Amino acid sequence: MMRAVPNTIERPTPTLKPHHWVGALIAALSLGALLGCATAPSKLPEMAVTETYRHPAAGSLIGTRGLYGGFAWRGIPYATPPIGDNRFRAPRPLQAWQGTRETLRFGAACPQYANTWGGDTSVPAGQLAGSEDCLFLNVYAPEHGSSSSPQKPGELPVMFWIHGGGNVSGTSNFYNGSRLASEQNVVVVTLNYRLGFLGWFRHAALRNGASPTDGSGNFGTLDIIRALAWVQENIAAFGGDPGNVTIFGESAGGWNVVSLLASPLAEGLFHRAIGQSSLSWSATPAEAENYVDDAEPGKESSSGEVLIRLLRADGRANSREAAKQAIELMDDHTISQYLRSKTVAELFAVYDVLDDSPEADSEYSCPLMFEDGVVLPGSPLGHAFKPGANFNRVPTILGTNKDEEKLFLLFHPEYVSRLFGFIPRLRDRARYLRDTETITRIWRMMAVDELAKDLARAMPGEFFSYRFDWDEEPTILGVDLGELLGAAHGFEIPFVFGHWNLGPDTYLLFGKKDLPGREALGSAMRSYWSEFAARGHPGKGRSAELPAWSAWTDGAARFAVLDTESGGGIRMSEGSETASDIARSILADSSYLNLRRRCLALAAIYDWAPLSFSTDDYAQIGRGLCHAHPIQELLDSW
Repeated sequence: MMRAVPNTIERPTPTLKPHHWVGALIAALSLGALLGCATAPSKLPEMAVTETYRHPAAGSLIGTRGLYGGFAWRGIPYATPPIGDNRFRAPRPLQAWQGTRETLRFGAACPQYANTWGGDTSVPAGQLAGSEDCLFLNVYAPEHGSSSSPQKPGELPVMFWIHGGGNVSGTSNFYNGSRLASEQNVVVVTLNYRLGFLGWFRHAALRNGASPTDGSGNFGTLDIIRALAWVQENIAAFGGDPGNVTIFGESAGGWNVVSLLASPLAEGLFHRAIGQSSLSWSATPAEAENYVDDAEPGKESSSGEVLIRLLRADGRANSREAAKQAIELMDDHTISQYLRSKTVAELFAVYDVLDDSPEADSEYSCPLMFEDGVVLPGSPLGHAFKPGANFNRVPTILGTNKDEEKLFLLFHPEYVSRLFGFIPRLRDRARYLRDTETITRIWRMMAVDELAKDLARAMPGEFFSYRFDWDEEPTILGVDLGELLGAAHGFEIPFVFGHWNLGPDTYLLFGKKDLPGREALGSAMRSYWSEFAARGHPGKGRSAELPAWSAWTDGAARFAVLDTESGGGIRMSEGSETASDIARSILADSSYLNLRRRCLALAAIYDWAPLSFSTDDYAQIGRGLCHAHPIQELLDSW
């Protein structure tokens, strides 16, 4: 029951891979061969359309038609490629190009291991994919002048999407913004940003003589900030209002949304924020840089440990101690040049792949974003909104899904067996439902409720929350997908973007029978999201006909439940989670088979939310109930 996402223990599991969750399901079910193939997604238009000529400050360009209406401009560079001497540095603005640039195809994804979860699929899964020259964005807009677009150019709300993937994989290519843009009369921007250790890497040698931003290590965060600056400079040419920009993202994308709320460098670049299943973790500079055996230890993926592994891989040191001695003899210039001289493949090779199973084909250690005091506060990200803190006070929505953790325990052999090698069967249904509920409660506490207390107090009437409840998947070969997956992590994404054809196997989740309910709920969610983007309040949606969505207040933890009519409909509910409440529930639950499993559940609270449940809390809970099961021992063994 440990954290199912990349964490400070460098134990990433499939959780936060980019969300081609249909691919995840197929990896688990392998039903495609039995049920035949559905139609693949329609081919994206690649023909230049005269009406898409635009002349932003970045340079003239021409685009094409959107797959679901409106216009699309794909593969627009927003910064100088972060290659050569620009690796491990803040992104540099790109000079305006001459002539007219065709923007008909997506730009390269950032380096990652290819996978079928929404990441780069240009090479077989598990192989290194992408390019360091990857800082591209895409723009989707309605057709100006149509009856559905009465606003003048430069007046449309802008919705800026940050993809998920644990900040180690993913690509903007997977998310088509054309229906959201055309239907809701907004401009949608999606982007790529540096991932993994190319996006978050901090070493003392790289700071020597560098600017504060170049030395921060938070390069992926800085990429997103540069893209937001590009939007300010250019989006009016596409009909967007640079004074009304909403950042929104899911999972790691939501994590980045939280970081932008906290970043002083993002001030004024956006005006609303939506975090879908967000995170709020960060690492100290010591954790980012130091050796694991230092007095103040670093993490396994720290830059110090990476440098040791690189020297040993090069044959320049035959032991850990020899590598440390060699580093002592290298000056900062030599180290920085060495790090920038390595190929992407050589860098990736020193990050151990943790699992070579088909459904975990892109796992490797990765650092977290850093408490650098420049790009992000010099204190934990989860504390960035405490009373007296300076942060970007903009209307905010944070929410989670009812069954977040089901997507991940589905892959855990302790919980799920495989009949005939591919049909999933729950080993212990009660345990599966209990543990997925517990982790989901912890996730919501960490991602929403703990932050909500501070945000609602700091911004009265401007903080909102939701829970996504759709769980109407069919039963296939005796597998009740509604129970197995339900409203799992990432499943709200197609409702927000409004396209259900996410690959040839989508039909396993979405069928004709549930289409009317899905369409109605998706339409409502897009209406709420775009109304929030337009006015800073989801209200009753753009149509003003939906149930009123009330703000979370200091005295009432209100959130919208998003579901179809058959699931109870859209409605307001109230309540919040705390670490102590969850711990009490675990202590009172008589269904735990043994003490170790109960203590494992308690350890999960710390693993996910160490700011709310410390090692001392764990040691003292139940008057030392878990004394025989030290917390780190449980974490290491899971």
